[in-house]
Amino acid sequence: MTAPVFLADHDQLAGPARSESGTVVLEGPEGRHAVSVRRLRPGEEVVLTDGEGTGLTGTVASVSGKDRLEVAVTSVRTEAPPQPRITVVQALPKGDRGELAVETMTETGVDAVVPWAASRCVTLWKGERGLKSLAKWRSTAREAGKQARRLRFPEVAEPATTAQVSELLRGAAMGVVLHEEGSVPLATAQLPEDGGIVLVVGPEGGVSPEELTAFTDAGARPCRLGPSVLRTSTAGTAATALLLGRTGRWS
Repeated sequence: MTAPVFLADHDQLAGPARSESGTVVLEGPEGRHAVSVRRLRPGEEVVLTDGEGTGLTGTVASVSGKDRLEVAVTSVRTEAPPQPRITVVQALPKGDRGELAVETMTETGVDAVVPWAASRCVTLWKGERGLKSLAKWRSTAREAGKQARRLRFPEVAEPATTAQVSELLRGAAMGVVLHEEGSVPLATAQLPEDGGIVLVVGPEGGVSPEELTAFTDAGARPCRLGPSVLRTSTAGTAATALLLGRTGRWS
């Protein structure tokens, strides 16, 4: 069985990361999950990560109470930010499909997710509901990052307006709007030699003509994934997987 992954504070890992030895104490919610839910015991292997590219492998040295364990570090690994960076602008889906999209995109390897309040979105993030929804997306990304054994978790940004998405596309090396009427398949679209890629995934009702115009004016290109039309909650995952293969990040 592979060692479970737990999230630790960056400052906690800094000392052991420099010396590739020593111990780290895991406590709080992550420690409680390790001790009371996973029931880890001395001698078992674990992986600790800060979600920012540093990972420590070690063995449980001791357990105390219901939420505290000490880990003896045996090895250290760091990952540089992957290139090209892939950002998915995800229109807000209905129900819990947004969390599903974040979960599967994280497991696949996306680097950033930007919630987008598209004009045809049925779901609206306002006030307390919006804050709770954003917190759920971020929690989902953390848990999926651990499940996928990633050392670098995706950033889930603040919700963006169409104007803000346009600015994001304007600064990208490659901007793509997934659209069933796109003239170019994403599988054959020319990739940039360097720089980030930004993908826009529309809502259930599709990207409006006004939004499509704004995005193409910002330099984005409408591209289709294939002959079938995917749900908004799965299109970003499929497109990310396609690009990870084409850019060599999966090789």
